[in-house]
Amino acid sequence: MEGTRPLTMNRWLLTYACLLSGAFLQGLAMSLFLFPHSIPSGGGAGLALLMNHFFGLPLGFSLWLANAVFLLFGLNYFGFRWTIRTILAVAITSITVSILIAHVPHTHVHIFVDMAAGSIFFGIGVGILIRAGASSGGMVIPALMIANYRHWSPGKVMMGINLIIFMLTALVIDYKIVIYAVICQFFSTNIIDFIYELRISRIRILTTNWRKR
Repeated sequence: MEGTRPLTMNRWLLTYACLLSGAFLQGLAMSLFLFPHSIPSGGGAGLALLMNHFFGLPLGFSLWLANAVFLLFGLNYFGFRWTIRTILAVAITSITVSILIAHVPHTHVHIFVDMAAGSIFFGIGVGILIRAGASSGGMVIPALMIANYRHWSPGKVMMGINLIIFMLTALVIDYKIVIYAVICQFFSTNIIDFIYELRISRIRILTTNWRKR
C-alpha cells in the first residue's frame, strides 16, 4: 500500500500542474495575441467578446459567464471531478486574461504574427487540459460530448461548432473576424488533436479514460 501512495501523489501533482500550465497558456494566448484583435479563440471566447461589445463587461468576467451554462451540462455528462477541474481551469484562464490585459501592454507587431502565436499557445494549452482530464470550457464541452459519442476527434468537432459563434461575432463586430478565427481554429485544433493522440509513456497517466462511458 505504501508503494502505491507516492505514485498516486505524483499523478495528482502532475495532473494539476498540467491543468495550471494549460489554463495559463490558454489565457496568455487570448489576452496577448487574440483578444487585442477581437479574434475569438473559440465559441466561449466569442460569446465573451459579444458580451464585452454589447454590455461593456470585462473580458475576464465575460469569459467566466459564458462558460457557466456549459459547465452544468458537463457536470451531468462527465461527472463531478471533471467539472471541478474544468471550473478551476476556467477560473485560472479568466484570472490570467484579467491580469495580463490590465498590466501587460500589448505591442501590435503584426496581426498574422499574433494569430500564429495565439493559435500555437491556445492549441497547446487546450490539448494539455484535455489530457489532464479537464477542458477549457465553452464549446469544448459539447465538442467532447459529441466526440466521445461519435468517436470523432475533439478538435474537428470543436471547430465546426465554433464556426456558428464566429459568424455571429463577425456580423456584430467585423466580417474579417471569421477569416482570422477560422485560420486560428485550423492551426489550434490540429495542435489539440496532436496532443490528444500522443502516446508517450510519461503522459499515459493523463489518459482520456476519465470520460463517462
